Amino acid sequence: MVCKECSGVNTLLDIIISGLTVGALYAVGTVALSVLWGNLGMLNMAHGAMLGIGGYSSYVLVNSFDLPWWLGLPCGMAGGIVVGLLLYYLIVRWMFEKPEFTLNIIIATIGVALLFESLTVNFFGGQGQKQPFIFEGFIRLGKSTLPYQTLVIIGASVVLMLIVGGILRRTNMGLVIRASAQDRAAASLMGVPTRKVMAQVMALAGVVTAVSGVMVTSLTTLHPSVGHDPMLRALIFCCVAGLGNINGAVYVAFALGLFEMTIQYTVAAQFGLPTVLGLVILLLIWRPEGLFGHARVSHS
Repeated sequence: MVCKECSGVNTLLDIIISGLTVGALYAVGTVALSVLWGNLGMLNMAHGAMLGIGGYSSYVLVNSFDLPWWLGLPCGMAGGIVVGLLLYYLIVRWMFEKPEFTLNIIIATIGVALLFESLTVNFFGGQGQKQPFIFEGFIRLGKSTLPYQTLVIIGASVVLMLIVGGILRRTNMGLVIRASAQDRAAASLMGVPTRKVMAQVMALAGVVTAVSGVMVTSLTTLHPSVGHDPMLRALIFCCVAGLGNINGAVYVAFALGLFEMTIQYTVAAQFGLPTVLGLVILLLIWRPEGLFGHARVSHS
């Protein structure tokens, strides 16, 4: 005889563990996309490529220098800083003050994403690689298991989001970033180095995206198109929260992550994403500016 009550408790535990893990992964990627939109008005379509670069930086540096597994995360972060600054100095810096920046940067970053994917295939091939950032083992909770890797991912995600929030709210760097985002012309007249601020924002977004890349690939495999699905979800969650609303993006990522896992466990795995997308459509019909966004009034 199977205890239905025990089975229900195990299913609930599985949903919570999987939902929090997925939510943490989604939240980190969503924060990175939201930071750029909220501070630069930039929709970064190279987000998936930056995520992949974080994963490959960890893979290459750890394996090349025979480093311990836990150094995979700082190795990925180093790659994220480099790609964020390169993206700024090679592209964003030259396009930012030009007309139609919002549209042109979308096209430019799509090009960057395609270039990254092509180069990755040439250097590493199209087959999947194993991410070295893996903490083996698990804790048994009844018939459910809680992998140590899940605890690492949730813990690292929460710490990273707290650090990003602290930087933006409680440091001089965050103060000038927020001042520049609110009124760049006024901030410049007050002596704020707006170009330096933009470089800092790009580096910060690069670090956060790279961390997301390392953690995502630790649960799946590392391959050239690994950033496609996380970027789609990050974009969806940003829109639901309200573009540029970092706190709202985190809440939405965890809520929809738990909702998706609930559907997968109680209905069927293949219905998880379609159901989430259906819910997202209904939410955006109801609140086009996002759950935590504000309607904008344009003056002609």
